[in-house]
Amino acid sequence: MSPASSLHQRPLNKPYTSLFNKSSTDTHSKPYYFQLLLNRTTFLLLLTLVIVLGVFSPWIGDRSTFFSSSRVSNEAKWRGYTLSEAVAYVAKNESTVIVCAVSQPYLPFLNNWLISIVRQKHHEKVLVIAEDYATLYTVNRKWPGHAVLIPPAPDAQVAHKFGSQGFFNFTSRRPRHLLQILELGYNVMYNDVDMVWLADPFPYLKGNHDVYFMDDMTAVKPLDHPNVLPPPGKKGRTYICSCMIYMHPTAGAKLVMKKWIEELQVQPWSKAKKANDQPAFNWALNKTAGQVDLYLLPQAAFPTGGLYFKNQTWVYETKGKHVIIHNNYITGFEKKIKRFKDYNLWLLDDHASESPLGKLE
Repeated sequence: MSPASSLHQRPLNKPYTSLFNKSSTDTHSKPYYFQLLLNRTTFLLLLTLVIVLGVFSPWIGDRSTFFSSSRVSNEAKWRGYTLSEAVAYVAKNESTVIVCAVSQPYLPFLNNWLISIVRQKHHEKVLVIAEDYATLYTVNRKWPGHAVLIPPAPDAQVAHKFGSQGFFNFTSRRPRHLLQILELGYNVMYNDVDMVWLADPFPYLKGNHDVYFMDDMTAVKPLDHPNVLPPPGKKGRTYICSCMIYMHPTAGAKLVMKKWIEELQVQPWSKAKKANDQPAFNWALNKTAGQVDLYLLPQAAFPTGGLYFKNQTWVYETKGKHVIIHNNYITGFEKKIKRFKDYNLWLLDDHASESPLGKLE
């Protein structure tokens, strides 16, 4: 028997049709009429409930379906997020973008770096160029709009050892990303994420030079050393670090990026010659020096890791002058973290809440 008919069923000793045949003078007519109204109302309410449950039960029955659908929709949105959209979003009313390139294993370094930038109040200008989709989704879930992936993403999503082919493939994409941002008309600062800001670097980026960079040599320079490109070393080229670069969107800066791309193509990675992007950057600087306005940043403010972590006398003598510290001259994920901890530069353990990403699981 259907639910609808059972709702209107009367006791068997009273014919079903008699409910509608009772006269107004029947002493039982009022109770029957009231029961009819009640049954009709109940039926309509139940019918409405069935319809509502029929429409929404897929969501109510399995809330994970809703969240899964939402997650897929969000991921699709970020997959279609373009570099021009991302740069416009993070720059807003400013003309400068702070860029880093990160793969998933280096998210802890990204977070540590971000904490130090938050303390200098420049984090809203940060754009994370994700080198895998996991990084893209993680950053944008926590900090919407601050990560973009420029296809194609490298296949490998592991922490590459310095000098490996994976490391070369990862870093060789960098000048293309930077050139694209320059072509969009923005100033761009690039940082490796194994860096920590101790002070605001922008007061040091004075003037209207095309490209600003830091030395990678450990030899101590005078505090008032020249800001020009140093002379070439034993290999016929300079030793400038590609870890920290600042550029204005000038023809000169674009020329250096284009030359850097060319040099990477001329000197690809091989087992015999385990190249990385830094020699190619130096060749690009050397070969365009006469056409581009280059600016070497002060060593005391932007020391290489080989100086800051290995010459404590110098660190003491230049105390208060340090701006950005680079944790290079050491390889290995865990070794870098340990060194940062030894020098109280690993901020993540106690200050994760200061990062826009919070504590990453």
